[in-house]
Amino acid sequence: MFAYIKGEIADIAEDNLILEANRIGYNIKISAGTAERLPAVGEEVKIYTYTYVREDAFLLYGFLTKDDLEIFKKLITVNGIGPKGGLAILSVMTADDLRFAILAGDAKAIAKAPGVGAKTAERVILDLKDKVSIEDSLLHREAVGQAGIVHGGENDKSAASRQEAVEALTALGYSATEALKAVKQVEIKEGMETEEILKLALKRMF
Repeated sequence: MFAYIKGEIADIAEDNLILEANRIGYNIKISAGTAERLPAVGEEVKIYTYTYVREDAFLLYGFLTKDDLEIFKKLITVNGIGPKGGLAILSVMTADDLRFAILAGDAKAIAKAPGVGAKTAERVILDLKDKVSIEDSLLHREAVGQAGIVHGGENDKSAASRQEAVEALTALGYSATEALKAVKQVEIKEGMETEEILKLALKRMF
């Protein structure tokens, strides 16, 4: 119903945001991670929203980036993960961290979310492993209030070199999650070879 709402922050709680736009105050459910990254009360912000309707409720869920919204929409397709569970997971990990955990089969990381048990975490991995990829985590995306380097406009060779570096790190014994995170932090320059990316990524490990 609403693609996004842009307005002034009237109040922030751990799991709720009141956003005033055109003299209307919108109650928007948010994750703890989103709450931590919001600007102060009185500041203007753009919130991407998901509308959830049931017989007894009409709820808005909000996110600072389209990427967060898209991973949330994937999460709630998993049996046993409703909007509340989706926000719980995104309260303990970022969208990229969740992708890394899914790709690495790291159910323990996902199960750290309140109310999400081991079996549900394993179901998330099983249902979404074919719906996320390394490329999703390496593509250019909007990053609001997030640390790290944003990479954009990479050519096929650069993307291939990144993936080769990830594979090399996993062959050295690092987990897929660790390898993905390290390689994602490397700033790629034109003509950079896999070996150089690997060396820079290894520095991130220490």
